[in-house]
Amino acid sequence: MSEEINQQFSFENPEYRKTYWHTCSHILAQAVKRLFPEVKLAIGPSIEEGFYYDMDSPFPFTPEILEQIEAEMRKICKEKLKLERFELPRAEAIAFMEEKGEPYKVELINDLPEDAHISFYKQGEFTDLCAGPHLDSTGRVKGNALKLTACNAAYWRGDSNRETLQRIYGIAFPKKEELDAYLQRIEEAKKRDHRKLGKELGLFTMMDEGPGFPFFLPKGMVLRNTLIDYWRQVHKRYGYVEISTPMMLNRALWERSGHWDHYKNNMYTTVIDGEDFAIKPMNCPGGMLVYKSEPHSYRDLPLRVGELGLVHRHELSGALHGLFRVRCFTQDDAHIFMTWDQMKDEIKNVVRLFDEVYSVFGLSYQIEVSTMPEDHMGDIKDWEFATETLKAAVEEMGKDYVINEGDGAFYGPKLDFHLADSLGRTWQCGTIQLDMQLPERFELEYVGEDGHKHRPVMIHRVVLGSIERFIGVITEHFAGAFPAWLAPVQVKILPVTDRAADYCNNVAAKLDEAGFRVEVDHRNEKIGKKIREAQLSKIPYMLVVGDRDMENNTVSLRLRSGEDMGAMSYEAFEQLIAEDVKSKVIK
Repeated sequence: MSEEINQQFSFENPEYRKTYWHTCSHILAQAVKRLFPEVKLAIGPSIEEGFYYDMDSPFPFTPEILEQIEAEMRKICKEKLKLERFELPRAEAIAFMEEKGEPYKVELINDLPEDAHISFYKQGEFTDLCAGPHLDSTGRVKGNALKLTACNAAYWRGDSNRETLQRIYGIAFPKKEELDAYLQRIEEAKKRDHRKLGKELGLFTMMDEGPGFPFFLPKGMVLRNTLIDYWRQVHKRYGYVEISTPMMLNRALWERSGHWDHYKNNMYTTVIDGEDFAIKPMNCPGGMLVYKSEPHSYRDLPLRVGELGLVHRHELSGALHGLFRVRCFTQDDAHIFMTWDQMKDEIKNVVRLFDEVYSVFGLSYQIEVSTMPEDHMGDIKDWEFATETLKAAVEEMGKDYVINEGDGAFYGPKLDFHLADSLGRTWQCGTIQLDMQLPERFELEYVGEDGHKHRPVMIHRVVLGSIERFIGVITEHFAGAFPAWLAPVQVKILPVTDRAADYCNNVAAKLDEAGFRVEVDHRNEKIGKKIREAQLSKIPYMLVVGDRDMENNTVSLRLRSGEDMGAMSYEAFEQLIAEDVKSKVIK
């Protein structure tokens, strides 16, 4: 029994962690109100890593002010204030918050359903509107293991037409050692920030003329195209065919798919010849039309159709973040049309493909099974069959998973793949989504063995998620030091003197002819500077060429790690790089 209690109140338990961080957000709000009573409170939830509180302040929360707030939070932790929950009728709750001068809380109460239980939590002199749950005392939070990490602007309720608030972020742990480790990881993450590395390595840029629309530079295009080439090679081996569907389709299609009613605010629209059109926010409806373009037999199934489709979504400007959140991106979609009997084998086939792709990048993953939501469509029995088939496929492959209850799409359950990078951060990239509804909406059919028409079931799936976002993920995962097969420049040749120029050009020509990406640094700079700059550019292999190399017909190899491999024949080097590129070794 004691072991169960320990697990329940362990930071490893996501519910306890969420409760801990939620309590921290109230301690943050209490500290602010003590120091600055004029500040108005909005909302303060726990999030995936830590907590935040949105506030309306007449002055900016500078780093110096954040330090004051942090110190006050530590005092509140030491005071060990008991958290007490109570409820009020709607009218009393509104009057209570109006008396406190908290207009945002009043708005929240007014928007609650008529039958809602309006609850509050009190700790000392501070009371906040909140559904909970919370820890029983502020003393449960370790004051020396909490940190306010940032303050950014945020729109009230995410609406750009509403008030601009300030959002204070924080993090907390049960032990100071855990906080220190987290802060160290954050510092390392800053060094790996793909926006910073993207600029330094000449991969991509963002411009004021197109906010949220990335510009890929020459080296970034090499990286992007190499990634796409690999995607195509893998999918060909797994039995996929590739299609391309139009970027813009008419309103009738989006009404049929349901996007016009449910997603229109995120779509870019225009009028052509008096008819409404929309730039596609996803590839699926076009894929349905391709399937319908010709008749199908059961002999054609499973039909695996891949598409690298450029999609556009209107994201709020405050949500844009490098390549992680953009307004146009290339989604590596695939749609698998199959019979119900083929479902389990197809799920396994997709998981095997995911295994192969993620292992190439050194990314491990955790699987999450998302089940039927309340606002689902379709027959319950179909949902149960589909969900159990997802679970069975994963179990038969010997893989673990966690259940995310009620988080499936309205049209079917799914598997989400949460990737862990070299810093232990997780990224949701891969998805296997079963869909029983779109085939119905588009009246997809195939002729079965019995000669009658049947409705296929389908899988939506992405392995990378989007090319752009995945480039951001692996840039941070590798800290810009991409494996040789993926590096925009694989070899940098560094002549020690001008006498070596022709020899270096000949070596470069041979490497280029062999299919490697190579540059020669002919600048009139000292060799030490050339080496340092090549290392900063994360070039995997540097060939330092001097008089002795020309005499002996050799090249002197240095790795970006700084290791000096010494002189070797050109043939030996070409064999070395060829093996590294072919095996996609990570080093």
